[in-house]
Amino acid sequence: MSQHFTRFLVRLRAWQATLDDRGQATTEYALVLLGAAVLALLVVAWATSGGGAGKVGRLFDSVLDQVISRAG
Repeated sequence: MSQHFTRFLVRLRAWQATLDDRGQATTEYALVLLGAAVLALLVVAWATSGGGAGKVGRLFDSVLDQVISRAG
């Protein structure tokens, strides 16, 4: 085996050994990501179908109008 591949395998095995110690942090990280995904889905659902659809459109129109007025 090449030297680079051997070093890669050693680092991979060392990383795998640390996963046992970091299991709690990994679980917490996964739960935070899951919560963020749920929140993002709720915001998208609100913005596309509920009362947010018109508000988001007006917000984009306002931002674009301000950018165009400053550029021109």
